[in-house]
Amino acid sequence: MTGVLPIAVGKATKLLMFLPSDKEYVGVMHINEEIELKKLREIIKSKFIGKIKQIPPKKSAVKREEREREIYDFKILEKEGKHVLFSVHCEAGTYIRKLVHDLGKEIGGAHMLELRRTKAGMFSEKDSMTLLELADAMKNNSLKLAPVEILGNLMPRIDINKEYLEKIYNGSPLFSDFLDKKQTERAKKLKEGQFIAVFCENKFIEVAKTVRQENRIAVPIRVIKE
Repeated sequence: MTGVLPIAVGKATKLLMFLPSDKEYVGVMHINEEIELKKLREIIKSKFIGKIKQIPPKKSAVKREEREREIYDFKILEKEGKHVLFSVHCEAGTYIRKLVHDLGKEIGGAHMLELRRTKAGMFSEKDSMTLLELADAMKNNSLKLAPVEILGNLMPRIDINKEYLEKIYNGSPLFSDFLDKKQTERAKKLKEGQFIAVFCENKFIEVAKTVRQENRIAVPIRVIKE
């Protein structure tokens, strides 16, 4: 398989778990028996869209037990003879090779020939570089990385007053006293158990989880201190 692979460096590795984790793929499968394109699409729509059950393949790094994954979209793009070009948008942890194999059970057999990941969460191919481009950028000191501040676009954001920054760095929960009036009103609209991005003067500080405990707004999950 080729395609998009998000990589974090330094302290940002602690934040990968908070990024969107859905995946998009384009691939080619070979089907063993001829089938009309219309019928193939009907089978996919009726049995392989939405929540599905999968057992990971034998050659996998996880325990082989049935688990549920969601297929958001599964399209047949082109068909030439017994070669079929397809695209899939799915939940992270979905085995596309197994998806093709399971589809094959419905149509007389199928296996995957090629697969490319075109999108991983918020990152697409247009945001990516090849390994050669990466090597050149590192050699020329021209590598540009996405800042951790992008988390402020992916989850609710709360900005604290600077005077309370050290308390957050030292592991303090987020209290309403740390916020100005505008931020306090924003915090009141948050649901309990939400992940939020905490900032100070437009600098990302931590991911916290909201709580409803007197004047306590959130508890720290991942603090990033320079």
